[in-house]
Formats: sequence, C-alpha cells, structure tokens
Amino acid sequence: MRGIWRYSAAMTRDDEKRIAAMMAKTLAMMCVRNTGLEALHAGIVPVTHAGDYSDVRVIDADGREIAWSEVSHLDNNQMRDLMREIVNRLYTFHVWIDDADFRNTVEKWGAIANRWDDPDDDLEFFRRLAEED
Repeated sequence: MRGIWRYSAAMTRDDEKRIAAMMAKTLAMMCVRNTGLEALHAGIVPVTHAGDYSDVRVIDADGREIAWSEVSHLDNNQMRDLMREIVNRLYTFHVWIDDADFRNTVEKWGAIANRWDDPDDDLEFFRRLAEED
C-alpha cells in the first residue's frame, strides 16, 4: 500500500484500477469486515438440499412458518447500528490516513486484503443510483 501515497508518475488506466482494487479491498477489510456483520455470519447455517434455500423455513415465536428467502435477517436497530459502525470506521480511516502509524497499520491489513479476489465493475450500482435519483 505504500505506493498509493507516494505515487507521482502519470498513471495508466491499469495503474488506476490496480490501486483502486487494493484500496477497495483494504477498506472492506478494515471498515466492513469484523463489524456487526460477523454477528450475522456467526451461528448455525441451515441445511438446504435444493441449494438455494427454497426448502428452508423459519418458525417464529408466534408459530408462523416463513420461507428463508422472505425472512428479514436484520431488524431496523441492527441495520442502523451496522451502518453507524461502518460509517464511523470509514470516517476514522479517512481522518487518520495521514498519520504514519495508522498508515503502517493500513499497509499490514492491505497485504492481507490483497489476497482476496480482485473486484469487478459493479454496473448494477450505477443502475440503482439512477433509479433512486
């Protein structure tokens, strides 16, 4: 990650994409992973024979049987708390990025995150933004 802060030569599109991929993976590792998402990820994963969980049902405290695909996996408070935690981490990352000790930490986590698959362009992201506009 050291090259991101000291890169001064003209960049090619491939350079920009490589650096953007490294930054995206590092931000995801440091600011999204190991948040409240881990509580959602923890626990017993239901068995599905269909492969798409269409054969999985949840029975709530009132005895209602709800298809897995229709069950909310987060209540409003959990979603609010998760978004606050992620926003706070992203904010902290950006505020502290000029601190040398923090940059060293970022480089350590970036090396780990760099083992992840490279990201792809998410064109659906643009479509959804246009729809909400």
